[in-house]
Amino acid sequence: MFDFLPEFLRTPVAFVVVLGVLVFIHELGHYLAARCCGVHVETFSIGFGGALFSWTDRVGTVWKVAWIPLGGYVKLHGQERPQDVPDEVRAQWLPGRTFHDKQVGARAIVVAAGPVANFVLAAVLFSALFATVGRGIALPVVGEVVADSAAARGGLQLGDRIDSIDGAPIHRFEDVQRLVAANPGRPLRLEVVSGGASHEVTVTPDSRDSGGRQIGVLGIRGGGVEYEKLSPWEAVPAGIAQTWDVSVQTLAGVWGMIARNHGTEDLGGPLRIAQLSGQVAQLGAASLVSFIALLSVNLGLINLFPIPVLDGGHLLFFLAEAVRGRPLPQRAQEYGFRAGIALLAGLFVFATWNDLSHIGIFRWVAGLIG
Repeated sequence: MFDFLPEFLRTPVAFVVVLGVLVFIHELGHYLAARCCGVHVETFSIGFGGALFSWTDRVGTVWKVAWIPLGGYVKLHGQERPQDVPDEVRAQWLPGRTFHDKQVGARAIVVAAGPVANFVLAAVLFSALFATVGRGIALPVVGEVVADSAAARGGLQLGDRIDSIDGAPIHRFEDVQRLVAANPGRPLRLEVVSGGASHEVTVTPDSRDSGGRQIGVLGIRGGGVEYEKLSPWEAVPAGIAQTWDVSVQTLAGVWGMIARNHGTEDLGGPLRIAQLSGQVAQLGAASLVSFIALLSVNLGLINLFPIPVLDGGHLLFFLAEAVRGRPLPQRAQEYGFRAGIALLAGLFVFATWNDLSHIGIFRWVAGLIG
């Protein structure tokens, strides 16, 4: 994909396309929810800064594409509190169509609609891929044998296909992982097909601690994937399930970083996304669509984190307002927003540092200096 572009343009163009789709859908969720709740939307912008081009629709919303393609926003009518704006601005507000006049539940719906739209986009894209390209199934084929592992001691070879374990049929690589993990230190009989001939091997999985419990480890990696096309009525629930699985895995990864069970080397920012966008785009449209779906889940989850400035932070304030019967004091909200901005700025700097390290820019500069 994008093969018609010069190589130096493929990565930035792919990044703009990926980010543009994600931001548009996210802001479209806010926009549609606002319209449904009777809130006038003043501006719908893709990007920041001056407009490259813009137009005004029949309900008075200004749609524009700005020249800095690193995000976007929806400007809601009367989003500011009355005491925070001059009298001449308040005089122009449309009665009954301002954001701040709506009940806390309606405001929460408008804010939550952005992340929800990202999850919907991911489910739609996964479903479309499953119905057209197919759902990837990891075959129970040995693609790599780790040295000094249980598999190496048992005599498993590259290309072996595992047909059964202790008589239980094996259809995919996940079946191997599940049965091996449940039997640490216990000998297992594997029916293996190698070179067209079937034979039996016995392996004893190594035991490894995982979250306070012992799991079995065989020491092999998968070596093949086949794609199974699903019918539309099968693809939709499969797409929803895939979105859920990606969400759970992402949250588990974030919790692992917080609990220090995992390193933070994989925490990436815009530079990493741009780099991966260019790489994935070269693999074809299906890979790029799958990448957008994965990022859409991540964007939805990140925006739901209870950090002021993000959608999750606003929802947290709305929850406090619903419980107290009135909004939090202005000073408390200001402190919260300042802390949120500081936290996000710190994460951005750290992620960018990781990106530069991953790309190798520091090694390149060191080489120039040396």
